[in-house]
Amino acid sequence: MRNTLIIMLVIFIAMQFFQVEHTNPKTDVALEIQAPQEVKTILKKSCFDCHSNEVKYPWYANIAPVSWMISRHVNNARSLVNFSTWESYTQEEKDKKLKEIFRAVYAAMPLPSYLSVHDEAQLSKEERTLVREWIGYSK
Repeated sequence: MRNTLIIMLVIFIAMQFFQVEHTNPKTDVALEIQAPQEVKTILKKSCFDCHSNEVKYPWYANIAPVSWMISRHVNNARSLVNFSTWESYTQEEKDKKLKEIFRAVYAAMPLPSYLSVHDEAQLSKEERTLVREWIGYSK
């Protein structure tokens, strides 16, 4: 048992030498999503921590293997939609992403794993409706 714990500790320590970069690329404010202030507030509260260049990395984002998971989630989220570069998308890309957001905001987002440590990001029914109505009018 003692040897197993020592081996696990050595592995954990070794994992810390394989850090991932946590970056928030600089973006032109003019490229940020243009939306009514109430919608933008909802997006900033519940979406920007993964889907923007304004990610607020918590202290545990520097501890492997959690850091690897967070980095993978943020990189994947930004590749799907990045609200910090929204205005650089073509209209066709925006329309496609808005359809995806329309579905996701009702059922899948924010992710339960994110909400487990960021309860403040939970969307109320009213907030989900407000975002969906904005999307319906913005197309």
